[in-house]
Amino acid sequence: MSARLYDPAHSSAVLLDRLRTSTPLVQCITNTVVTNFTANVLLAAGAAPAMVDIVGEAGAFARIASALLVNLGTPNPQQRDASREAVAAARDAGTPWVLDPVAIGALPIRTALAHELVEFGPTAIRGNASEILALASGGAGGRGVDAADETEAAAGAAAQLAARFGAVVAVSGPVDLITDGMRTARIANGDPLLTRVTGGGCALGAVTAAFLATSDDPFEATVAANLVYTVAAELAADGANGPGSFAPRFIDALAAVDASTLAERARVSVAVAGLADASALAAAGIRA
Repeated sequence: MSARLYDPAHSSAVLLDRLRTSTPLVQCITNTVVTNFTANVLLAAGAAPAMVDIVGEAGAFARIASALLVNLGTPNPQQRDASREAVAAARDAGTPWVLDPVAIGALPIRTALAHELVEFGPTAIRGNASEILALASGGAGGRGVDAADETEAAAGAAAQLAARFGAVVAVSGPVDLITDGMRTARIANGDPLLTRVTGGGCALGAVTAAFLATSDDPFEATVAANLVYTVAAELAADGANGPGSFAPRFIDALAAVDASTLAERARVSVAVAGLADASALAAAGIRA
């Protein structure tokens, strides 16, 4: 861990500026329900989306992309093979990638695929509590894409996955939990309207991939992605009449969020394994 002070809001603002300056190319192998929304979210954040998901192209593109998202929302046979091809190429090329194990546990094909793909060492894993529990321990999963478990119930499973695969694990919920096995952040930002828009969670996986391309610290990058995303959700919810008006407002808010907004709104706590009090955290360079 770096000796510098880690301030989540400041770090996230730095990485957001870096993302907008560098325009990372994010390859998305994602579900057919959310493709358009995901592409628009990436554009709003400042990244460049590329929906390259066919066999024969997926691997070659993963070698040149800035980052890769593999989302298992609609894993048809072509996408399953393209995912295998892409993650193998990403591992070989050192391309950071995100695994989003949508609805695993309850559905057998995607569950087996998630357990196969995770062995390729994703840089980050994101999902709801039920999905993370299912990936870590073969749990039953939730109701489709909906979680049946609370975020904190998956804290141990998230730490287990992080330790086993060297990944950052992000558990989405009313309070997001992000861990690399040593550091754990909890982000209390966001708005329930985000859960009423198709693709709200899936697009976060793509934004996480974009932020991974901006930093050599996957934990800080994943925290930044979640913080920027959930603060944008709060901004969009202000004045929204419901999910229909929220969705376009969210894309606008994602394009508008800036350092001052993050500093004003961030509700983030950070803990380090083995460090229990504020003075110990400060000595380790963490602003709790």
